[in-house]
Amino acid sequence: MVTGSRELIRSMNRSLVLETIINRGPISRAETAKELGLTKATVSAIVQDLITEQYVEEVGSGDASMGRKPILLNFCRKNGYVLSADLQPSGISLLSCDLGAGEGRIYTRREIITRKNIVPLLMEMIQEAMVEIPSTPFSVVGITLAIHGTVEDTEILFAPNYPLAGLPLVRTLSGSLHIPVWLENEANLSALAEEYFVRNLPNLIHINVHTGVGAGILIDHRPYRGKNGNAGELGHTTVVPDGRPCPCGNRGCLEQYISDPAVLSTYEKLSGRHGLTMEDLAEGWLAGEQAAIQTVDGFVRYLALGVHNLGNLFSPDCIVVNSQLTGRLPELISIVRSCLPPQRQPSFELKASSLKDASTLLGGAYLGISRFLGIEKIFFRDWSFPTSSVDRK
Repeated sequence: MVTGSRELIRSMNRSLVLETIINRGPISRAETAKELGLTKATVSAIVQDLITEQYVEEVGSGDASMGRKPILLNFCRKNGYVLSADLQPSGISLLSCDLGAGEGRIYTRREIITRKNIVPLLMEMIQEAMVEIPSTPFSVVGITLAIHGTVEDTEILFAPNYPLAGLPLVRTLSGSLHIPVWLENEANLSALAEEYFVRNLPNLIHINVHTGVGAGILIDHRPYRGKNGNAGELGHTTVVPDGRPCPCGNRGCLEQYISDPAVLSTYEKLSGRHGLTMEDLAEGWLAGEQAAIQTVDGFVRYLALGVHNLGNLFSPDCIVVNSQLTGRLPELISIVRSCLPPQRQPSFELKASSLKDASTLLGGAYLGISRFLGIEKIFFRDWSFPTSSVDRK
């Protein structure tokens, strides 16, 4: 029991030291010990192991008013890579990045016309990315798959907008590639990206609006998934009793009023035109076109219902909205806020996502890095999202 306790304490201390070096580096051994309240001897022993295992490196000397200059430590972020894939109903996006989410990324995007061959195409994209990744001590340490639906551990339980439920993606990929594979709901990943790349707030909700509508909920920096991963299915909350039918089997779901297909369908009916895009809608709204104004008004009104309900249920620090429409028309966020009950204005911030299309992929990168390192809180600095290349199949 005593031996086990010592090993657990050492493992916890190792994680704390590595987390401090990642988030605070370059940092000295003495500063790390002071930061964590550990002895210098404990930190020095752990650091030596981390250097030997190629997680940490010495990067020069710091300033000192007296005596020897302290040797600074930094995380070896380019010693390994992670892959992050967003499996959308319309296609796949893939990001590869080093363990610090810094330089050296390869980013590709392909649109799929048919949904039948998603697994072979995903495998093909992953293998192509792995060929392009430089040779490193750890190579590719994990792959995160973002699912637009409900997941639990290694299973896809519910994916109403494409036929992924029940597919053995984790078993297929990990068995073929011999690399850990993780599944996560795309809205949860977007919330993690917003938290660890932008906000650093303990309680945050990220609303993703696209083919469906999902809410990633962070409580005390951690995703709240609920039983069977069902938490955050904002799109399948009822806003109109006996309203429009939804693929989930319910009627009047929020998704049927603010998702991209629903909004564009409304716009086409009101305008009498076909083949319209979100860009057309945004331009029409700015030009004062009546059909566009009516469509956007409906989007804002129903989105405000979702925001209001989430705010009352969770009282977060911030609710972030990520949609094509608010991305093109960020002024809609203040209009949504004005639709909330005036007698009870919320205390939370309401923001448009600054990460936009990058949020899910960056969240997947964060998840893969944190799982590999065994560290929960990694705050990324000095990153930039690469330009995508688009292929069609």
